[in-house]
Amino acid sequence: MRLLLVSDTHVPRRAKELPPQLLDDLPRADVVVHAGDWVDTATLDLLESRAGRLIAVYGNNDGPELRARLPEVAYAELAGVRLGVVHETGPAPGRERRCAERFPELDVLVFGHSHIPWDSTADDRLRLLNPGSPTDRRRQPYCTYMTAELSAGRLTAVELHRLPRGG
Repeated sequence: MRLLLVSDTHVPRRAKELPPQLLDDLPRADVVVHAGDWVDTATLDLLESRAGRLIAVYGNNDGPELRARLPEVAYAELAGVRLGVVHETGPAPGRERRCAERFPELDVLVFGHSHIPWDSTADDRLRLLNPGSPTDRRRQPYCTYMTAELSAGRLTAVELHRLPRGG
């Protein structure tokens, strides 16, 4: 099972639309995971229409319309992997400990907010993934998103995709 992980799209504030490389990768994903800060409902509508399955949450920049359609935290079991999605996890120092305590039942937690890609493991069990942002790199060298594979209860082939500068 192939996952496409994305967060902090901020359309149309940071970009007029999602990058072509990300849109081209959508049909190859069995599940799209979005960790919040959509900003507009049109991007949610787009991913809902193009994704085989969408697992998503709202972020701190998402207004009432998005909050009415999305949860603050989402959970799913996929190919034997217990997945959670949340927008914010707090500051980087202590993140692994906090997330392991808050989500003891999960194998993988996808989060966003910082626009900074993150891949770590807490307590030798909880994989923490932040795909960065495909539209707003902030202090990072590239805009990014992630893909991963799930099979037989394992997360494998996690890949950070760097998007070309300027679109």
